Amino acid sequence: MAVKIRLARAGAKKKPFYRVVVADERSPRDGRFIEKVGTYDPFLPHENPQRVRLREERVKYWLSVGALPTDRVALFLGRAGLLPMPVRRETPKKSAPKKKAQERAQQAAESESSPT
Repeated sequence: MAVKIRLARAGAKKKPFYRVVVADERSPRDGRFIEKVGTYDPFLPHENPQRVRLREERVKYWLSVGALPTDRVALFLGRAGLLPMPVRRETPKKSAPKKKAQERAQQAAESESSPT
């Protein structure tokens, strides 16, 4: 059984509140879970310690038995010092210009740099 540490959504419509749960990866996002190990409230300011609350001893236990965190939860655990900080790219590859646009930009830069 593959176990994940992930977010389960709760709260009202347009006012999300998330539980950090340990669940079988095959179960639905808001469905059955093994244990609740924390909470995440996105409406609180970033500096507020209540924004992300984790039960550190239980998170450490689940990581020791092989539970894998999702990307967002790995970021929370990295900030809490429970895992090394994950590497996050700021710009996705899809937003980069395509090959022809890059060639045109390179030609334009070359033509500007060489006064002929």
